Amino acid sequence: MSDRGNLTHVFKRDGTLVEYSRQRITNAIYRAAVAMGGRDKETAEKLALKVERVVCENYANEHPPMVEKIQDIVEKVLIEEGHAQVAKQFILYRASQHEKRKAKLSKSKVHSGNIPYQKIYEVLSWAADHNVNSVEKLNQRIAKGEFRDICLEADAAYEADVQAAAELIHERNGNIRIVVVAGPSSSGKTTTTRKLAQYLEKKGLGLVELNIDHYFFDLELHPVDEFGDYDFETPQALDLALINQHVKQLLRGEEVRIPYYDFASGTRTLEQTPMKISSNDIILIDSLHGLYGDMLAGIDGSSIFKVYIETLLQMKANNGKFIRWTDLRLMRRMIRDEQHRAYDPKQTLTHWHYVRNAELRNILPYVNMADYIINGAVPYELPVMRNRLFDHFKEWEAEFRDDPKRVDAYLRASRVRAMLEDISPVTDESPIPETSHFREFIGGSIYDVH
Repeated sequence: MSDRGNLTHVFKRDGTLVEYSRQRITNAIYRAAVAMGGRDKETAEKLALKVERVVCENYANEHPPMVEKIQDIVEKVLIEEGHAQVAKQFILYRASQHEKRKAKLSKSKVHSGNIPYQKIYEVLSWAADHNVNSVEKLNQRIAKGEFRDICLEADAAYEADVQAAAELIHERNGNIRIVVVAGPSSSGKTTTTRKLAQYLEKKGLGLVELNIDHYFFDLELHPVDEFGDYDFETPQALDLALINQHVKQLLRGEEVRIPYYDFASGTRTLEQTPMKISSNDIILIDSLHGLYGDMLAGIDGSSIFKVYIETLLQMKANNGKFIRWTDLRLMRRMIRDEQHRAYDPKQTLTHWHYVRNAELRNILPYVNMADYIINGAVPYELPVMRNRLFDHFKEWEAEFRDDPKRVDAYLRASRVRAMLEDISPVTDESPIPETSHFREFIGGSIYDVH
C-alpha cells in the first residue's frame, strides 16, 4: 500500500504534468548505488519510501512538486540515512544531465576529440568514389543490377581495415599482450574479432579470447525502469573488478576459472571454465566497454592495442541529411535479437534509449584512445533493412505517435521510417558473402558469432 496520500502527479521540467511513481525514485537511488558498486534493491526501496513520505509531507495533489524538488529530497534523505557516497553519485548524475540539457538547448557541437574526422573523411571519399554517398546514387546502382558489386566493394574496404589493424599489431609483436575490439552495440565487433584473430594467427601470433559476456552480473541486480526493462548497457552491468583481476592473473601466467553466464535465465555461475595462457599468447577481448578505464586499470597501456569499430556510413538521405549511424545499429540489433535471442524488435526500439545513453557516457568519450578505427558500415545493408523492417517502423510510428511515455521510440521510428521509405528494397540477400560481418546480424555467417 502506498503512503503517498493524494499525490498522484508531478511536474516535469517542461511544465508537463505526469503521473507520480515511487518506482522512479527507487530506480534513481538504485542506479546511483550500482554506480558505487552496491546492489541492495531492498534498501533502495526503503529509501524511496522515506523520500515519498517527505514529499507528501510538503506537497499535495492540489500543488504537485517539480521533479527537481523531489530530487532535492532524494539527496537530503540519502545523506541523512548515512548513504553519502550514493548521494554524491546521484548529485553527479543530476549535474551531468543538466549539462546535457544545456548543450542540447544551445545546439553546441560535440567536441572534436570524440569524432574521428580523419577516418570519416576516408569513408566519405570511398563512398563518393563508388557512387554510394547518397540514397539517390545507391538506388541508381541497384536499379542497374549492381547490388552484388556494391557488396563486394564494401566488404573489400572493410577487410582492408581489418588487415591494416592486424599489420599494426604484428609490427608491435612481443610488446602487445592484449588486443581489445571495442565499439557501440551492433557495430560488428564479434565478426571483426574473429577476422582479426584469423589474420594474426596467419602471422604466427597466439591468441586466446576472453569472453566478457560471462562477466555480467545476474539480471535481477541490474536497474529496472517502470516498464520492467533492465538497463544492462552500462559498464557497471559487468563485474569489472573480476575481469581486471582475471586479466592480471592471466598475464602473470596463472590459471583462472571463467564464470558462465546463462542469458536465458539471466544468471551467472562463478569459477566454471579454466583458462591459462602462455607467455607468448595475446588476450583478445571483444567488448562494448573495452576502452572504459576500469576494465584494464593498472595494466601497462603500451601492452594493449585498442581497435574501435563504428558504423561510419557517409550517405545522405533524400532530405539532405546524413543517415545516422545509431539508426543503422538499431536496425541490426533488431534483426539479430529477434533471430538469435528471441527478443521482439519493438522491445529493441523501446530499449534503445538505454543503449544511446550508455554510449554517450561510456563509449564515445574514449573513441580517440583507440590505436586504430574500423568502419563497420556497409551501404548494402540499407536496401536489406528496407525490405525487412520498413513495415514495422510504419506500425511503431503510428503506435507511439501519441504516447507521452514513448517519445524517444516515436521519434526514432518516425525518422527511420522516413529514411527507409526512399530506399529501393532488395529481397535477394544471396549476393552478400558468407564472410560478411553484416551476416552477424541477418544470419548465414561462416563465423561463430552467436
